[in-house]
This record gives sequence, C-alpha cells and structure tokens, in this order.
Amino acid sequence: MTETTHSTMPGNGDGQLSLSTDAARQLSTTTKTPPQMQEITSRWLLRLLPWVQCSGGVFRVNRRLTYTLGDGRITFTATGSEVRVIPAELTELPLLRGFDDMEVLEALAGRFTQREVEAGERIVSEGAPADRLVLIVHGRVAKIGRGAYGDEQDLGVLADGDHLGEQSLTDGGEYAFTARAKTATTVLSLSRHDFDQIAAQSPALREHVDTWRAGGSRATNDYGEAAIDLSAGHVGEAVLPGTFVDYEQSPREYELSVAQTVLRVHSRVSDLYNQPMNQLEQQLRLTIEALRERQEHELINNRGFGLLHNADFSQRIRTRSGPPTPDDLDDLLALVWKEPAFFLAHPQAIAAFGRECSKRGLYPQASEVGGHRVPAWRGVPIFPCNKIPVSATRTTSFLLMRTGQENQGVVGLHQTGIPDEYQPSLSVRFMNINEKAIISYLVSVYYSAAVLVPDALGVLEDVELGRND
Repeated sequence: MTETTHSTMPGNGDGQLSLSTDAARQLSTTTKTPPQMQEITSRWLLRLLPWVQCSGGVFRVNRRLTYTLGDGRITFTATGSEVRVIPAELTELPLLRGFDDMEVLEALAGRFTQREVEAGERIVSEGAPADRLVLIVHGRVAKIGRGAYGDEQDLGVLADGDHLGEQSLTDGGEYAFTARAKTATTVLSLSRHDFDQIAAQSPALREHVDTWRAGGSRATNDYGEAAIDLSAGHVGEAVLPGTFVDYEQSPREYELSVAQTVLRVHSRVSDLYNQPMNQLEQQLRLTIEALRERQEHELINNRGFGLLHNADFSQRIRTRSGPPTPDDLDDLLALVWKEPAFFLAHPQAIAAFGRECSKRGLYPQASEVGGHRVPAWRGVPIFPCNKIPVSATRTTSFLLMRTGQENQGVVGLHQTGIPDEYQPSLSVRFMNINEKAIISYLVSVYYSAAVLVPDALGVLEDVELGRND
C-alpha cells in the first residue's frame, strides 16, 4: 500500500493565505511626523515682550538724573560658625556709598559683633533708642509698625544681605518699627559708639559723612530723580520758580547679545534623503528652536541684561511666610502698579500659588490671551516660564513687569534686516563644504532686553515650593 503525501503551498491548506504585513511594508511609505523635540516650550516671554528695532546694535536708555541711593545687599564670609562682613561690601550702605578708604572699612568691619537670634525674638523694638546698625547675615526678619489706632502693621520682610537701623549712625533718635525674627537668624551689629570712635580717628570718614548729610538735602522727588521746581495754587503776581530737567550724564547702553551655533549637514543626506521631508529644513527648525530657548534663558538669567539681575534693589521684595500667597502677589502689584502687563513664574511656583489660594478658598479667574487660558491674579495673567531658576533649597522668584517703550516699561531689543536673515534678527549663513563633503551653516540670533525705568520690573524673591503646612 502506498502512502499519499500532500505538500503545503502558500495560500493552501493551513499555510499563509495573504501577503504578510512585513512584506507589504516594503512597498508602502509609513506615515511619519517631523522630528519631535522635548526641549521646546511656549516661550511666553519672547511672545509677550514688545521688540524694539536696534539698528545700530546699541540701545541707549536716557533718564532723568537720579541720585544713587546705595540700597544694595551686603555679602559676608564665614569661617565655621564665625561670620564677618566683607569690608568693601559696607559701601553698599547709602551712608558709605563711594567711600574707598579700605583701612577704615577694615576697621569698621572689625567692630561688628555677631549674634544668634531665635525665631520670635525681637532684634530691635519700636520706641527704643536707635543705637546700632544691624546687618542680617542669614534668616528672615519681619518689620512691624503701629497703625493710627495701635494695631500692628506689616512693613515687609528682610532677609540675607539686608540691613536696618542705619540712621542710628548719624541721626540717633528712636526706632520707628519693631524687627522680629521669623526664623533662627544670624545678625551682625555695629554700635554708634564704635562708629563714632573710628570716625574720630579718620578725617576722611568724617568728611564723607558730612558730605553725605549735605547731599541729603538736595531736592529730589519720591523716585530719587532731580526735582523739577513747580508752583501751584498761588494767587496774584507770585514769582514763578525757574527750572530745567537734568539728565544722567552717563546713560546706560545695551549692546545686542548673540547666541550662535554651526549646523553641519552631510551633502549625501541633503542630496538623497529629502523626501518626504527636507533634511536641511528639519535640521534648521530644531536648531532654531534650541537657539530660541537659549535666547529666553539669557533674557532672564544673563548677568549683564537678564531681568532677574537687572531689577532695581528697591523693586525686590520677599515673601511674608515662604510660599507665594495672594498677599505676596498684592505686594508685588503695589511695586509695579502703573499698567502691569503680566507675571512670569516657574510652573512649580504657579502650582504653589494655586495651593495657597485653595487653602484660603480663593479660586482666581483665568485670563484668555491669544486663545490660551492662563491663571491670573487681580486680572493680571500669570505665564509659566521654566527658565526662571529653582535653587537647591527649592526657592524661586516671581516677576511682574510693565512692557512697551511708550509705557516706559520692559522691552526686547533686536535688529531686523540683517544679512541672510531667516527669521527676525536670526540669520542662517552658508560657511563652507569641507573635504568630507559636510556642509556648514552659521546660525545666529541677536537680542537683548532693557528696563527703561526701575519701577517697570518687580521681583518677589525666595518663593518656597512644595512646603507643607
């Protein structure tokens, strides 16, 4: 008996009945996206800043003459638990601004005494004799005054590098407020007795103090600008005052900064693999996105023109308790009260503010800007920006600004019409093809930012994130 065998052929029996998908893909083109990039953000600052054409590459900000108040912050050195003020840093005090006798500054620095203050302890008391200058090395200190009816009033928070009681070195009198430590705080104190002793031995210091006192009588307005003499409410033939508007003799100039890179593309890739997407276009698109991200980072963090470093010291405040509360944003609005345009904050800071609102049962209305709904406070939108740094101790900052040249606000600077311009103030310039057939393009973007007057920008500093109460 012979055994019959059946061969299995494609399409027959239990074998494959149709063309496999793996084989079919050889004749099809996949549906694909352009290259994706996680670094790309909304870049609200670049969108919202009014951009001013800077044709000469330099932007000069002319202002009325302003007398420098010298209200900077003071830096210290530490050896173990012992802290000492850096002598040259004492010139940040208005009284010692411009004084350059290092021997005398060293002597003054050596007279400061260190003190550790517990949370809740008073550093100075309202009505007590103003007999010493206090420098805050580390910690948070609340200034508290008395209202017209005897109730306590919050006068703000001082922290690292701030000082109080400077008038005690020249005028004496009494403290007009109470300073109470909110946290464990380290302070350095200089008594008026010690200051007077050093001044008695230094003719240069006495002359400087006398000059400073005389300068304090110069007519200025509330912003430190040279006053314009006016007369109002008079009757008859009163003699009208004569005046003129004085200008700064050395106004600040902003030069356009640049971010650049060299893009390299192999000629074989550019020649053979341009369908369905142009390889050079996609390489340029992602490179430009990275440059724009760096541009926004520099506009915020650059030490020369970045907004965080160019906010006036008088326009910087600290949170009352650590996290960003509605009260803190109200304080910031009180600084930039002339037509505030928008807040700018790290996304985590916006989330922390939302938690503080929820604790109080507040649910602020959102604001619609360009088809986007963003959180807002008092009608001023709050935009996210991940370029605002978060410190190792998880603190960050809120920015609030007025924008536009006509509003004497914050403006971006650029120059359009540059050679090989690809986008406004951004150029893509062919460089060369090397011996390995690699094509090089120089990609450059030019930009800067300017704060036209100090009160156009305010910063809420030391905002704590993720604090659990």
